[in-house]
Amino acid sequence: MEKTKIHLKWWEVMQEAVILTVAVAIISAAVFFFLVPSHAAVSSISGAAIVLVNFIPLPISSITMILNVALLLVGFVTCGNAFGAKTVYTSVLLPVFLGILERIFPNYQSLTDSPELDIICYILMVSVGLSILFNRNASSGGLDIVAKVLNKYLHIDLGKAMSVSGMCIALSSALVYDSKTVILSILGTYFNGIVLDHFIFDQSLKRRVCIITQEEEKLRQFITRELHSGATVYDALGAYALQPQREIITIVDKSEYQKLMQFISQLDPKAFVTVYKVSSMHYQPKI
Repeated sequence: MEKTKIHLKWWEVMQEAVILTVAVAIISAAVFFFLVPSHAAVSSISGAAIVLVNFIPLPISSITMILNVALLLVGFVTCGNAFGAKTVYTSVLLPVFLGILERIFPNYQSLTDSPELDIICYILMVSVGLSILFNRNASSGGLDIVAKVLNKYLHIDLGKAMSVSGMCIALSSALVYDSKTVILSILGTYFNGIVLDHFIFDQSLKRRVCIITQEEEKLRQFITRELHSGATVYDALGAYALQPQREIITIVDKSEYQKLMQFISQLDPKAFVTVYKVSSMHYQPKI
């Protein structure tokens, strides 16, 4: 029995390592084949390295490694050992992959011959890799760590946190590149944040749904028995006619929200529904 548990544990570790490696490989390819040729400093430590390579006689992979190690110290202190352990692996692996690509393609220019297309391809490709990492409670290092810290302590959406920190990197491109590259860096950073926030991180957000309906009991039964979710019922007073009403409030994930809204539309099309996004929930147990 004990050997089986150890075997499963090692298998889970190896499986996790493979998934993280694939994610970092995707990000590395996005950086090397699309970000570097565009010279745009977009939302990443690699973007900062693109600027710093003009001042420091080191390849982008080496500069990325140095910056990632520095920020890893911040990750260990603020985000805990579990997050740090995974991110150590990915942070080291990213510049290693970049270094390998630099050796394989020493004179690589651009796949599209268009900085604008390069940025679009970079944003789409890197979003795939980052989504895999964040869903595994990991990071590719660099600004991803900064975003996690801002999200944890200031409760800023991860996509927006990436945009804020990345905007500083984008503006730094003004030190060495022309105005077109600076504008491209700023726009790339902005749209990169939107893509991450809307299509990736928004999927994990929960929704607080408030419903006023004449079919209160049927709705309550559906929430508790079909969705297996909790709910709270409040007494409310309508301001127009001063008539007493009851409001049901529940917090659901994306799939539950879709089922709930479909049920409400069939149960009571005239129901009054308001929806709020919930980025985090906290429960303080009684002692």
